[in-house]
Amino acid sequence: MRSFADITDALAEQAIELPSWAFGNSGTRFRVFGQPGVPRTPEEKIADAAKVHEYTGLAPTVALHIPWDKVDDYAKLAAFAQDHGVALGTINSNTFQDDDYKFGSLTHVDERVRQKAIAHMHECIEIMTATGSRDLKIWLADGTNYPGQGDLRGRQDRLAASLAEVYAQLGDDQRLVLEYKFFEPAFYATDVPDWGTSYAHCVALGEKAFVCLDTGHHAPGTNIEFIVTQLLRLGRLGSFDFNSRFYADDDLIVGAADPFQLFRILYEVVRGGGYGKDSGVAFMLDQCHNIEPKIPGQIRSVLNVQEMTARALLVDTDELLAAEKAGDVLGANQLLMDAFYTDVRGDLAEWRAGRGLPADPMKEFLASGYLDQIAADRVGGDQAGWGA
Repeated sequence: MRSFADITDALAEQAIELPSWAFGNSGTRFRVFGQPGVPRTPEEKIADAAKVHEYTGLAPTVALHIPWDKVDDYAKLAAFAQDHGVALGTINSNTFQDDDYKFGSLTHVDERVRQKAIAHMHECIEIMTATGSRDLKIWLADGTNYPGQGDLRGRQDRLAASLAEVYAQLGDDQRLVLEYKFFEPAFYATDVPDWGTSYAHCVALGEKAFVCLDTGHHAPGTNIEFIVTQLLRLGRLGSFDFNSRFYADDDLIVGAADPFQLFRILYEVVRGGGYGKDSGVAFMLDQCHNIEPKIPGQIRSVLNVQEMTARALLVDTDELLAAEKAGDVLGANQLLMDAFYTDVRGDLAEWRAGRGLPADPMKEFLASGYLDQIAADRVGGDQAGWGA
């Protein structure tokens, strides 16, 4: 197993994008729960995200969601972010909160609705140009609830044609990242239900189209690290949406439900060349902090990813390969388990302090008084949340 000193250069390259919507109010299908100090504007969301980066050094970019984060001047918003020590990242489209999209958006049988959805994607690309963002991320709620409700082949054909129109508008340095989800809100047939469907559409589109893997978008028991391996092997893993789920898309803090799974995923990322500033694979959180405070929830999340990344980096791949070649089943497994069970928290704390960061980011943030400050300052107006 490698020593902690061997992995610090690699750890320094870690960057985890924060989602602006994680700082707004969220909840279950039955209730959205408000909290004091929740942002009312995109600027306040960015200011809160910047605090996570200030205390952890792990979150230099913030993803926007359109239209939740619409402003009149995106260049000004980018400058605001820069003034707070972060940059704007992925632009996320939204074609699931408009009455016109009740029966689909890019797959809708009505040409007018499809063109409306395509126009929204084009607007998102314009925003990317203004903010300097690389990725347009598309998640679709499109699908059907009942057999016979829609022509499955026809919906795929319309999706391919719609995505092609969106893809054609990308700039030279921009990418389309297509997310998948095996169910919800469509329960019979989701139009992009798995990595294979997303991959097939991306290959058809061209070299600037990639798959987004949300770690919560799988059935229990799915071997997610196998999917990671395949997409890296095929050169089409564009980004992660990190969260945890016990049953379905629970959007819990990453690593909370199954830290060993997170370790296994990150090991395959590291082994497969998907880690680091030159890999092209973006790490992002996609979580809803329904009952826990927003900023501490994000701090806990990025620290969980950092800790499991450190453990994954500790694996000596040469030793592991030798054990595999020798048919040493238990020895190979032991190499992974030794790395997973290594407590790196003390080493990480010392390493952070050496880089001018708090040894204990959560403790330092909670002691800063920022939560009390925003609770007192952000009185009046409309708090951001789902649909806002």
